[in-house]
Amino acid sequence: MTIGDAAKASGVNAKLIRYYESIGLIPEAGRTASGYRVYDDREVNVLRFVKRARTLGFGIERIQKLVGLWQDRSRCSSEVKRIALQHIDELEAKIAELQAMRDTLHELADACHGDERPDCPILKDLAS
Repeated sequence: MTIGDAAKASGVNAKLIRYYESIGLIPEAGRTASGYRVYDDREVNVLRFVKRARTLGFGIERIQKLVGLWQDRSRCSSEVKRIALQHIDELEAKIAELQAMRDTLHELADACHGDERPDCPILKDLAS
């Protein structure tokens, strides 16, 4: 199938497919005599795997490891679990950081009169 067909089948746009090939995340596609990329079901399955991993927030480096583990039938699931748990820890830290930012902004917004006066605790905090 062409890159357009692979994009439709996987849900990954053609530009990303070319990028994933360029960084070695997916193998380079075969080429027709006229130079067009040709994909098979195996590559489309890898693209779907990558897309799902991206929607779960995994970075490219981890996705490369996960793809390698997925394709290695002799792998241990413990390595996959370790990667997932590490990602969960990072997500939880990011969530806590975002919640702290939200709470601080709520406090600052509550302290702001929001009237015609120029005094504003939000700007004061940002300037400090």
